[in-house]
Amino acid sequence: MKIRPLSVLALVLAATAFAHAAGPLIGQPAPDFTLPDAQGDAHSLSGYKGKTVVLEWFNPTCPFVHKHYDSGSMQRLQQQAVKDGVVWLTICSSAPGREGYIAPKDAPAVEQSVGMKSTALLLDPDGKVGRMYEARTTPGMYVINAHGVLVYKGAIDDQPTPDPASLQGAKNYVAAALAAVKSGQPVSPAETKSYGCSVKY
Repeated sequence: MKIRPLSVLALVLAATAFAHAAGPLIGQPAPDFTLPDAQGDAHSLSGYKGKTVVLEWFNPTCPFVHKHYDSGSMQRLQQQAVKDGVVWLTICSSAPGREGYIAPKDAPAVEQSVGMKSTALLLDPDGKVGRMYEARTTPGMYVINAHGVLVYKGAIDDQPTPDPASLQGAKNYVAAALAAVKSGQPVSPAETKSYGCSVKY
C-alpha cells in the first residue's frame, strides 16, 4: 500500500507527541532517581517523601541562569523555600566537554561563586536524570508535592529573556506553585513552556 505524504506527516507528529508524553506527567508520581551532590553524598528523590521538592536544572554559563543568580532572585527563592521546609535540588546535566559541565572537584566552588542557597547541587553528567524528566532548558523547574506527585513543570517565570530588568513585575511560577502547595490549593498553571539555554547533553 502506498503511503501518502500527509499520512507520513501524521505518523511523524504522532510519534513526536508520544515521545513528549513519555516524560513526567502532571498529577503522576515523579520519577525516582539518585544523584551525588557536590560533596559526593547521594540524594534520592524517594528519600524526601513527605516533603515538597523543587528540581532546578542549572548551567553556570547560561545567560538565562545568570539573570536569576546575578540579581539574587534565585537565591532568595531557594532560601525562603528551604526555610519553609522545602527540599530544593539544583541539577547540572551538562556532559563532560560540553558547556556548563561541572567536574565533581569544582562543584563546591561553583556553589560558592553563585551564592547557591539550595539544599544541594546534584551532578548528572551522563544526563540520565535530565532525560528522564525531559529537562530541555536551564533554568528548567519542577515542583513535586509531599506525596511524590509532580504538580508543576516548566519555566521559572513569565519573562523568557536574559535581561535582568525583566524580573521587575515578573510572575514567578515556582513561587506561586510553592504557595499553592503550602496552602493546599491546586497549582495553576501546572505546566508552562520552559525557556533558557538548551541542556547540553
